[in-house]
Amino acid sequence: MPKVVSRSAVSTSADARPTASSVAALKVYYCICGEFILVIDASLSSLPRRRTDGAIVVRSQDKEGAKARAFKLNALPCEPILIERTRGGHERQYRFRCPRCTLPVAYQSNPPPATAGPFLYILKGALTQIQGQLPSDAFDGEQSLKET
Repeated sequence: MPKVVSRSAVSTSADARPTASSVAALKVYYCICGEFILVIDASLSSLPRRRTDGAIVVRSQDKEGAKARAFKLNALPCEPILIERTRGGHERQYRFRCPRCTLPVAYQSNPPPATAGPFLYILKGALTQIQGQLPSDAFDGEQSLKET
């Protein structure tokens, strides 16, 4: 008599209605070199931007009336830099870089880890949702080179 390996039925969820957890899916973002950098509970295009440099603002700590985003940043901390702003102010940035290509991808105003400060700022044009494809704003603000 042949041996019965399994009596389980195969089923799929192709016809099932979407659940709350499937609708609230996490978004994955990559560096332009293809390295996984960020997973977050919202689309970066839906988050606010800073007026000073156009960086995407990710709330990393809860505050009255505003809840922190759930995210995981896969980037290495760098030495802090001091930026001089056009209106006479200064800003210390604790930057994070891609572990593969060392491109700066994010910064915050407090020393690492990424959730130490109230906000994490994703640099404009640093991340893409499609691995291996440049984001549309990767070269915004750059002057085009003309052949002479």
